[in-house]
Formats: sequence, C-alpha cells, structure tokens
Amino acid sequence: MVRVVRLRRKPLGPEVVAVTGAATGLGRALVERLAVREDLAGLVGIDTVAAPFDGVVWRTADVRDPLLSTRFDGVTTVVHLATSYDVSEPAVGRRALNVRGTAQVLEAARAAGVRRVVLATSTDVYGHQADNAVPLADAAPLRAEPDDGTLAGDHVEVERLAQHSARAGLPVTVLRPATLVGLGPAYDGQVLRQLSAARLLAVRGVEPLWQLCHADDLLAALELAALGAVSGGLAVACEGALPQAVVEQLTGRRRLELPAGVAISTAERLHRAGLTTASPRELDHLLGPLVVGCDGLRAAGWAPTWCNEDVLLSHLAERSADARGSAYTAAGATVALLGTAALVRQARRRRRGL
Repeated sequence: MVRVVRLRRKPLGPEVVAVTGAATGLGRALVERLAVREDLAGLVGIDTVAAPFDGVVWRTADVRDPLLSTRFDGVTTVVHLATSYDVSEPAVGRRALNVRGTAQVLEAARAAGVRRVVLATSTDVYGHQADNAVPLADAAPLRAEPDDGTLAGDHVEVERLAQHSARAGLPVTVLRPATLVGLGPAYDGQVLRQLSAARLLAVRGVEPLWQLCHADDLLAALELAALGAVSGGLAVACEGALPQAVVEQLTGRRRLELPAGVAISTAERLHRAGLTTASPRELDHLLGPLVVGCDGLRAAGWAPTWCNEDVLLSHLAERSADARGSAYTAAGATVALLGTAALVRQARRRRRGL
C-alpha cells in the first residue's frame, strides 16, 4: 500500500531522498530535518507503518520484503535507518533485521537505479586494539572481528555488505557513530552497559577512554550524507574522549580492576555456563583505545555541537527518569562479570573472618 501525503509540485533540486525506518527514532528525526529543506525534489518515508506529516510521501514496506525495489521508484538516495541498535534485543532477531535487511536494501537500490545509499554502523568496526592511534583517522583499517552475538558483529557484516556494493558499482556512504545517546535508549552499547552496575570495570594497566556521540550530531552528519556532501566511511563522535577516572567522578562510581586474562576467561566461563547470553567480546572496549577524529566530516564543515561530558550527563539524566534504567542493560557481559567479581570478594571476606 502506498499512502501519499504531498509531493512538492515544483521540485527545487535533483535529489529525491528516501529514508527507511522513517516512522520512529533516528529515521523520523532525519525525515523531520529534511522535510523543511527547499533544495530537495522529493522526500519519501518508508516503514512498516505510516507516520504522515507535511512534505513527505509515505510508502509502507518492510525492508526485508523482496519487492522493496518498487518502493524506491524515482528515488536517487536511500538513507537506511530501519535497523536496531538495541543491545538488549535477542541477537538472532536483531541480526536478521540489521544484516539481512541491509542486504535487501542494497539489492533493491541497485535494481531501482538509486544513485547512492547511506548506512549507519558504529566506530566499533575499527576494533579496540592496543596499538590504535589516538585519534584514529576515518581511513584506518576496520579490524573488529566478526561475532554473532554482539551489535558490533552486526556492524562488521553491514560494513562487508557496503564494501561489496561499492565494488559492484553502487556508491555507499557509511556513518560510524561512537556510543550513541539521545532519542531514548537507541544504542546502549558495551560502554554504557557498565552504568547498570555499582562499579566500573577496568583492565589492569589500561585506562578506558569514553567517547560518545549525541543523536543531534549524527543527524547533522546523516543530512550531509543524504545530500551527497560526504562519501565513504566516516566516523561521528564528540571531540576527544573522557578518561574513566573522569567518568567515575561524574557518575559517583568507583572502578574494579582485573587482570585482562582473568576478565576475559571469567566472561567466557559465564557465557558457556549460560549465566549470561552476552558475548565475551563485549569486553573488547577495555583492551585498547578507540577514539576517532571525524576528519572526513570536519573537512565538509561539520563539527560536533555536544561534548562527551554533556552527552554523558544527558544520558544519566535520561536513565534516572526512566524506570527501566537498571533493567534494559542487565544482561551485559560487563555487568555479569562485575556481579561475579563482587560475589568472589564477599566469599573471600567471609573466609578471612572465619
């Protein structure tokens, strides 16, 4: 079913932009930004339900529909946001949407003659490596390893699909936000999951660095990409990063330091025993720095309007106002490991008291 609200009668530009996942979250926020522009020939919102407002043509579809290409008729650019950043969602279902859905969007875009596709993954695809430069350039190699159980694993597969499409002749722009805050708990990520525990985990000898991204800054980058002002793989984040010592002060939490071998092996045992469904790969962020410089976006005139400290404080305020704050992240590997370590400490104290 196609529900038409309004097309501009006199197109003012050559671009007709379609946004998938346009009814909610990032997709709706981007459509609202694009709808007030006067330099687009048309704007199409694609989702399983319509959320009509002025200036948008709505076409209902699931992005996994084999007939999706018919919804891209007349479209020059597709911004694909019908994906999930929800780390509490079952991994199998999330992978089906993120990876299979993206594959279908890219195939449908090729079939419909779309000129450009814009995707969103995360900075996690660069990998948390001990020898990472600080900051990393956009063109740094993507060194994260595939993993079926994590959101980062989904994004590794999406990046692979993007590279294949680009080689096949369909230009693909990929935006890679750092841990995303704003528009609700859209992306809790491995880093912010720790805030569900009483203490913050660290690997002995490594100071964790927290780099965040506010949805406002990602939306500004998505708008540039939708208009063709940037291309390739582009990181999106606040300037610099917060050392965990600063995060501890802001959150009122102390750290728990463990040797790297103990942390990883314990997380693996918890996973094998079924005590947590979260992948041990969620601890990767503790093993090496991952701070990006956003050089590609900055060259196009973009600059973040939020700093890491304000984004973190915004997230903390949002969590305190959300009754689910301590529940929707409780399954994380980091949280499970912290809980196990606390039980071990209590047992040791009891033995000393005997």
